Amino acid sequence: MAELVLTKLHPLFKLWFLLFLSLIHFSASEIIFEETFEDGWQSRWVKSDWKRSEGKAGSFKHTAGKWSGDPDDKGVQTTTDARHFAMSAKIPEFNNKNRTLVLQYSIRFEQDIECGGGYIKLLSGFVNQKKFGGDTPYSLMFGPDICGTQTKKLHVILSYQGQNYPIKKALECETDKLTHFYTFILRPDASYSILIDGRERDSGSMYTDWDILPPRKIREVNAKKPADWDDREYIDDPDAVKPKGYDSIPKEIPDPKAKEPEDWDDEENGIWKPPKIPNPAYKGPWKPKKIKNPNYKGKWKIPYIDNPEFEDDPDLYVLKPIKYVGIEVWQVKAGSIFDNVLICDDPEYAKQAVQEVLANREIEKEAFEEAEKIRKAKEEEEAQRAREDGERRRKERGYDRHRRDRYRDRYRKHDPRDYMDDYHDEL
Repeated sequence: MAELVLTKLHPLFKLWFLLFLSLIHFSASEIIFEETFEDGWQSRWVKSDWKRSEGKAGSFKHTAGKWSGDPDDKGVQTTTDARHFAMSAKIPEFNNKNRTLVLQYSIRFEQDIECGGGYIKLLSGFVNQKKFGGDTPYSLMFGPDICGTQTKKLHVILSYQGQNYPIKKALECETDKLTHFYTFILRPDASYSILIDGRERDSGSMYTDWDILPPRKIREVNAKKPADWDDREYIDDPDAVKPKGYDSIPKEIPDPKAKEPEDWDDEENGIWKPPKIPNPAYKGPWKPKKIKNPNYKGKWKIPYIDNPEFEDDPDLYVLKPIKYVGIEVWQVKAGSIFDNVLICDDPEYAKQAVQEVLANREIEKEAFEEAEKIRKAKEEEEAQRAREDGERRRKERGYDRHRRDRYRDRYRKHDPRDYMDDYHDEL
């Protein structure tokens, strides 16, 4: 009906009407927190003193990075290698009961990270932001964690009744040096979706993908396959009949093309017989052909039954009211840029935010490739300089050995100390 009405409207009025509907849609959604780290971001974020007294606390730098699709689009970058980084922002309290929760942010690993995290946390209850650190309880931890060539994990850890539960799936994150968006969506039916750069990477349910509650169904361990269960997909055709004379077909026959040699002597060699060859008419032992088994019931599987230990929690998906968002990571090599932090209840709004930033992806990629060319050229220049220095030192060492050998020969028959004194005097 709505489509029929739209077709009859004036084009300009139709455009206005669609815009009006979109405004209604976005007004119904709620943006809890959105941070693009423009000027003034320091007033919203509190840098933690965690690990500072031990000299292990790193700091964040406000920058667009070495390559960016938009040089005015700045984020916060970890600085100083082998440090802990922690800061948090207080947000309007958000309760996801009967609502969709969307957590999204972008990160760019400009460094060869080697080993370190790039995740983000949602915190509940009161948090002393100046002491926020790795031991601070959280409700949700989401994002990449990279270590060496083996670990490229995408964390999704949920807190339930004070205990943390990691997702059971082996999810992988992006490892290149471009900007990537990570989005986690949790719905009131306990279903979830994980998106990278606006595209769904995985989805499922909290009931099956976290070991929070016992499973609804379990295998019936005492179950046995019924005696009349027929799991033969094909059977011999009961109507098949062996052809008459089939068993009398010889396996080999005399070669019809063979000829008796001209010099064959029956008295000396015996009666000549042609050699044997495989009989093309021989088909092997007779077997009836196979047909579909009309009684086939499929492969028998152990049945599932209701788990007596399962007790449903309709609020399984509900996190404790969210009051803070935090970045808390350890990195062997610093250089990660966090940006575009978003907490809302509208996946479509989050998707739009991704598209706006990634519209400059090609510009960012070109800037990265240019930076890589400069880096490789510099490395080659330094390597060439090192090779030249090494060659010069080898030549110098060779000249010294020549002079040493000359003095050794001159004073071969004299006291070696005389030779060494004259050698060092010349040096």
